[in-house]
Amino acid sequence: MAAAASGPGPGSLSTRIAGAARETVAGLPRAFWWLWTSTLINRLGGFVTVFLALYLTVDRGYSAAYAGLVGALYGLGGTGGALLGGVLADRWGRRSTMLAAQLGTAVATAALGIVRGPVAIAAVACAVGVASNTSRPAAQAMMADVVPARDRVRAFSLNYWAINIGFGVSAAGAGVIAAHGYLLLFLLDALTTALCAVVVFVRVPESMPSTAVSGKAVEAPGSLVDVLRDRRFMALVGITFLLGTVMQQGTTTLAVSMGRAGLTPSQYGLVVGLNGLLIVIFQIPLTRLTRGRGRTGLLVAAALLLGWGFGLTAFAASAGVYTLTVVVWTVGEMLQAPTSTAVVTEMSPTRARGRYQGMYTLAWSAASFVGPLAGGVALQAWGGAMWLACGGVGTVAALGYWLLLRARGDRPRDPGHRDPACPDLRDPGRSGHRDPARPAAPSRPAAYASPSGPDVPSPVR
Repeated sequence: MAAAASGPGPGSLSTRIAGAARETVAGLPRAFWWLWTSTLINRLGGFVTVFLALYLTVDRGYSAAYAGLVGALYGLGGTGGALLGGVLADRWGRRSTMLAAQLGTAVATAALGIVRGPVAIAAVACAVGVASNTSRPAAQAMMADVVPARDRVRAFSLNYWAINIGFGVSAAGAGVIAAHGYLLLFLLDALTTALCAVVVFVRVPESMPSTAVSGKAVEAPGSLVDVLRDRRFMALVGITFLLGTVMQQGTTTLAVSMGRAGLTPSQYGLVVGLNGLLIVIFQIPLTRLTRGRGRTGLLVAAALLLGWGFGLTAFAASAGVYTLTVVVWTVGEMLQAPTSTAVVTEMSPTRARGRYQGMYTLAWSAASFVGPLAGGVALQAWGGAMWLACGGVGTVAALGYWLLLRARGDRPRDPGHRDPACPDLRDPGRSGHRDPARPAAPSRPAAYASPSGPDVPSPVR
């Protein structure tokens, strides 16, 4: 007994942690992990978006108004890039779209650090926004292609985790690099983006389903008009936009509110930095804790936590209370991001995943443009009551999720079922299970189209 007590034991904390870690990463396809690696590399080198305003005002001597205009043009370009990327992902293929977008982003980012003159800088910034956002719908569609339905929330959580790790590291490192010159910042960002393209080119095969099987055509890619006609999905996009405008207040009006309360910029930095830290530490454990829960309940809870997490700011007057509000809305963010992306995948026809993900990305891009403007105007007009309005928006979003998803059988499929929109790549021959609320998906191949020739077996091992 003494020997058993001195060893780690099957029930020791270290054993449980190791088991939880294995369960978190086990079973996901190899192609997903290469996409995950590409995302992490991209975000680790995402220096420019963090320091663009400082570069323009401090290094180049432009006004704050001009810096805001460039930021708006960057966001406007991202809006167009989201739609373009979705269309190209369904027509060119996921891999081809990602490669073109990443190489274009690398070139445009390097050019942004070199060009001079206000018109040239504004135009190139817009081009960077277009190119960088073009790859996102393709990457999300590819993840949906290669990851079985039962694992998608876990996969999207891991990807969201990588995004936040990369953002935190890049934000910290950008200041050190900028001390040696802003041009180096742009060039390193371009280099890491090009490295992402190399990873995709070398390790990630095309995942878009073939367009024909045994001479029988499957669903055509269609157009963006078809997406706009999908009223249920567009309702989801609208809800996403509402929550996105609320979430934008964390980097805009929250700073103003804390300043009015007499808190210092360093205190604001510590409080808002807690958001990324919490996501890095708790995103994966929270995903495991909620595994198997219905999508509707998770999204309703997420909307309420997001809305009223910001709503509590109306009563905040100290750093401690502001910290509490950040904790509340960060939990909502951790629930919403992967679950919502998985729902988008489940609502998307197989050959239209790129366009659906593009429209979903557009909701976030539009919110990043509208949110800061609406928040600033509301704070000026209503004062602290603006934060209560955020709670109201969160409540409306929660009600929208409940009405939209309550009747669709939203529990994740169990291992014995196959998503009609995505084959179980580890067992392509398994019989399918169809959600009775959706029409049957047309027949489609278990193999994927190779960019260099005829169908080849799935790259997933």
